[in-house]
Amino acid sequence: MAAKIEPLLTIEDLDACPDDGNRYELIGGELLVSRTPRVEHQLIIHNIQKAFFAYLDKMPLGTLVSGAGAIFSDHDAVIPDIAFVSRERWQEIVREGKLTGPPDLIVEVMSAGGENRRRDQSIKRRLYSTHGVREYWIVDPENRLVEVYRVANKILDRVITLMDEDELTSPLFPTFRLKVSSLFVYPPDQ
Repeated sequence: MAAKIEPLLTIEDLDACPDDGNRYELIGGELLVSRTPRVEHQLIIHNIQKAFFAYLDKMPLGTLVSGAGAIFSDHDAVIPDIAFVSRERWQEIVREGKLTGPPDLIVEVMSAGGENRRRDQSIKRRLYSTHGVREYWIVDPENRLVEVYRVANKILDRVITLMDEDELTSPLFPTFRLKVSSLFVYPPDQ
C-alpha cells in the first residue's frame, strides 16, 4: 500500500524506517511497505540463483545479487528480488554496498494480491524504464509464468510471456537457458 506524503520522502527518510521485518521502498517519494515474502517466493529466487550461479561460473559476465538495495534517485530506492550487474559496470554503480545505478537485469517475483501485481507490472516497470534497466523479468507464481521486458526506445516493453516448458533466454546471457517450470519446484531439487 502506498502512503501519499507531502513533501516527498527521501532516502534519508527511508533510512529512518524501523527494522521490523517489513520491506520499505521509496518510489517517487512515496513510501511502499510490503511484508516479508513467503517461503515459495524465496524458493523461486533460490531456483533462479542456482541456475544463474551455474551459468556465471562458466561465463563470468558479472555478478548476481538478491535483496540488495537499489538507489535510483533521492526519491527512488527499491529492493529488487534479484539484480544482475555486468563486470564492466560493477565499479560504476556499486557504492557503499548498494546499487546506485541501473542494474542490467532485475527480476521481481510477484507476491499475491492486486497491489503487488500493479506495483511490479506498472510502478516498478516505469521506474526501471526511467532509470535505464536493460531487462526486467516478472515471475508470477500464481499463474506459473514469466513476463520478459526489454528496453526499446528507452522503455521496458514486454517482449514475451513464457510458461511451463518455455525457456528463459536473454541477449545479456549468451547460451543461458532456464525452463520456466523449473522455477516452481518446491522444495528445490537438492
